[in-house]
Amino acid sequence: MQKSSNMNRARHIAIIMDGNGRWAELSGKKRVKGHEAGAKVVKEITTFCSKSEDIERLTLYAFSTENWKRPRLEVEFLMKLLEKYLKDELITYLANNVRFEPIGDTRAFSKSLQKTIQKVKDETAHCDGLIQSLALNYGAHDEILRASNKLKGYEGDITEEMLSNALDCKDSVDLIIRTGGDKRLSNFLLWQSAYAELFFTDVLWPDFTTTELEKIIKNFKKIQRRFGGL
Repeated sequence: MQKSSNMNRARHIAIIMDGNGRWAELSGKKRVKGHEAGAKVVKEITTFCSKSEDIERLTLYAFSTENWKRPRLEVEFLMKLLEKYLKDELITYLANNVRFEPIGDTRAFSKSLQKTIQKVKDETAHCDGLIQSLALNYGAHDEILRASNKLKGYEGDITEEMLSNALDCKDSVDLIIRTGGDKRLSNFLLWQSAYAELFFTDVLWPDFTTTELEKIIKNFKKIQRRFGGL
């Protein structure tokens, strides 16, 4: 995948996809309809990013460790929607040379869903274009704790590189986008986002478009990223 020479590139974009439920309620629909609409936007944004010369990784916050607190029926619907999405979109991943790499602790999911996640991961492993990561049963605190436990028993000093390599996601984030109007990270990629640029938009996720994403990336490219220096 050829990359451009732009010095300020959004190599790794991470998105907190917020506002599905509110979008549905504003339209007089059940919350699940918002999740269905949001899944279509995931496809559109992923396809768009796969055609970019700059973007190497797209990480989407799909289901957090805290989302289990939602009503049981909504959680069950989200699990079914996720499985359907993955089965339906395998062909899209392959057609766009997208490698699927989930992050998070998927052991909490049903055996059927775990099998589907692994199948899509395996069948796209050869793709060398965009990497799409869905954060599934993901929380940054949980990720860091699991990474720390992997390093138990090591007798020397644990380095930043060692901890980073033990995380689910080893790549630093360049640009975090949150839709839906709230301005917080909600336990998402806290280690990886140490020097990420943050963009917040009031647009609800089902209304988020590739045009909106292009506008944010354009603004991102104008920023002077100093990483603590001058």
